[in-house]
Amino acid sequence: MLGVSGITDRIRHAGNSRGIYLSASALSNHFGIWTPKDLCSGNSGKAVPGSGFQRRPSKLQHGRSYKAQPQPYQLTLPQINSILKTNEYSFKVPEFDGRNISSVLGFDSNQLASNVPIEDRRSAASCLQSRGMLLGVFDGHAGCACAQAISERLLYYIAVSLLPRKTLIEIEDAVENERPVLPILHWHKHPNDYVSRETGRLYFTSLRTYWQECIDLADEEKLDTSAALKHAFNRLDSDISLEAQIEASNPYTNYTALRVALSGSTACVAHIDGTDMHVANAGDSRAVLGVQNPDGSWSALTLSTSHNAQNPEEVHRVRSEHPASEEKTVVRHDRLLGLLMPFRAFGDVKFKWSLELQKQVLESRPELLTGDEFFRSYPANHHTPPYLTAEPEVTYHRLRPQDKFLVLATDGLWDIMHRQNVVQIVGEHLTRLHIQQPISAAGYKVTVGQMHSLLLERKARMSSAFKDQNTATHLIRHALGSNEFGNIEHSRLSKMLSLPEGMARTYRDDLTVVVVQLNSHLIGAYNRAEDSID
Repeated sequence: MLGVSGITDRIRHAGNSRGIYLSASALSNHFGIWTPKDLCSGNSGKAVPGSGFQRRPSKLQHGRSYKAQPQPYQLTLPQINSILKTNEYSFKVPEFDGRNISSVLGFDSNQLASNVPIEDRRSAASCLQSRGMLLGVFDGHAGCACAQAISERLLYYIAVSLLPRKTLIEIEDAVENERPVLPILHWHKHPNDYVSRETGRLYFTSLRTYWQECIDLADEEKLDTSAALKHAFNRLDSDISLEAQIEASNPYTNYTALRVALSGSTACVAHIDGTDMHVANAGDSRAVLGVQNPDGSWSALTLSTSHNAQNPEEVHRVRSEHPASEEKTVVRHDRLLGLLMPFRAFGDVKFKWSLELQKQVLESRPELLTGDEFFRSYPANHHTPPYLTAEPEVTYHRLRPQDKFLVLATDGLWDIMHRQNVVQIVGEHLTRLHIQQPISAAGYKVTVGQMHSLLLERKARMSSAFKDQNTATHLIRHALGSNEFGNIEHSRLSKMLSLPEGMARTYRDDLTVVVVQLNSHLIGAYNRAEDSID
């Protein structure tokens, strides 16, 4: 049996620097987990020299600082492209897949790390036993373990929640009698997205228990989509908490379950089926719809609400759930208990468990937390848990022909780009049509010579604007490389992509972007058919 020291050695000496992974389990071919290496770090303060980016705070409050090092050289364009395109992925939906014509044409996704390993994750899958497509982004903190587990498991929980009781009975009967089980999801994954065999049995057992309870408790009719999304989020978070409290016979499973529960992750998931779009969000990632106006211009429609201190309603919700004596401590310095930025998240059991339960679990297995002072400490002013929930806020939107695409992204994008700018860039890239706006000096003193240079830059930008085939890559390129006039500067992009490993996190977060292109013609036909029935 592999001891704890052996587990640690496997993590330390894993060939892939981004984490340890194994192949998928036989049944689901998908369950998995990453092992986190270190806490993220960050301090607010000075900007990156020559970039215009401000240092950003980390999601968990703790001190660590880095001294900026001089940039030894500038990245070449091929080097920049290689970095930006490493994790890009595209999927095009077949025109007809044997069941129905999809209202999704396809999607592009990409990720760019600032943490090592990256703490963001992404997932996408088509529902096989029901209808529609699921897509999600997950922003981890205090390591990547929770985000990885959520990216592997949440879409299964949602799919189970959407299935009618009859189908769940058929699945359970097949498992019980060791017959082949029809898959409930078809995954669309990047080759670098990893899974773990050793946690697969634990994850499958929890999922099976969930669908068994759904069979026992459910009516013949399935849950509506909003209720199914909320139920799936809450149940998975509950399972994560329970798995960390039960000591398994496999030391690696023990280690993984505890790390998943102690770290945390936000989640923003979209379910698209015909003209029905539901967005379930817990945390500070965001979903924004790109709407094309009759004159060809673009508008941004936000379909999610951030759950943090910038949302007064969320602050009120958190404070109202605790005694008046905690009003000044439950949210301090714009953080939950002065520590955590998102007010809704998976995992983070230190904000959910009582102090007695924390001590019981953590002190009984101290060997699993060697070297992690944060995980061994307890939050101050922790009196009336739980302080944190994973219950999502669900938004419904009936799709219209003018709704052209959906952008799902972690807060690493929204921290540095306004939603209108995001929609404008994506819309122009998808339509290959750029609406020229007059160049504005925006309060700057600009000479005639400088204005001439700006016009030349814009011409050059337009000649190369559509070289990225992947829209998510194109968006990340603009997010990091655009100057105040909207032009991509090679030097700026080079600086942001060549920051030292330990320093990048202090200036920008991990970036994960999913751009979903919608089938406007089919959506219009659906709308006409539905309106005629009404």
